Amino acid sequence: MDHDHVLALFDDRIRRSARPDGPGVRVEHDGAVVRQVGGEHDWNGVVWSGLDEAGADAAIAAQVRYFSALGREFEWKTYAHDRPADLRQRLLAAGFTAEPDEALMIARIADLPTGPVLPEGVRLEAVTDPAGVELMVAAHEQAFGKDSPGLREQMLDSLRHNSETVLMVLAMAGDQPVSAARMELTPGTGFAGLWGGGTVPGWRGRGIYRALVAHRARLAADLGYEYLQVDASDQSRPILERLGFARLSTTTPYVYRP
Repeated sequence: MDHDHVLALFDDRIRRSARPDGPGVRVEHDGAVVRQVGGEHDWNGVVWSGLDEAGADAAIAAQVRYFSALGREFEWKTYAHDRPADLRQRLLAAGFTAEPDEALMIARIADLPTGPVLPEGVRLEAVTDPAGVELMVAAHEQAFGKDSPGLREQMLDSLRHNSETVLMVLAMAGDQPVSAARMELTPGTGFAGLWGGGTVPGWRGRGIYRALVAHRARLAADLGYEYLQVDASDQSRPILERLGFARLSTTTPYVYRP
């Protein structure tokens, strides 16, 4: 895989040409900034920017004014290769708060294992109804050790409106959810994004996370996608590297709260 070529494709197809990720959500182009705007429970923020040193501060201030007028908290999703080089420092100076870095990991699906191997007694189930969403929320909150405001409504919206482009899956041990994950498809881009993938304590280290990746890779391959993308934590990054993912950049969310 040509890393520079794939990173350029990702920037162009997923960020610069971003599409709304839900009903009632819109993507707007404001000069050299691409932003998504939605309701209170939607993701609001900047997905791409092509700024220079002369205009960066004014562009940042314009986005702060825009979202503040809507009463929306929003995120400026930066990548290490974004310009200008001091974009992060400028965001901090404008009142944003940095959240933890994650690795942008991308792999060609043809290079990945697509046969999930699960520990004995664990099965995978597609999430197709509100009861499955409740199990996903329970697994997510146990896995990450925190409440996730808005996650339940986001996933219910996906069931109602995006069932063909957001695929959700549970790993179940008996009647207990032990892991959960989803995949977001962007038709026409060749990229599918992997999200979630948290495993509850006590079930980690048994290959469930790897199985969920392989399961979603197979689904994406069957649908004709070429690449999988993950924003990976330090915990999942080594697993993904062993599976065949490459780290192409680092992404850091900067959050502004009016």
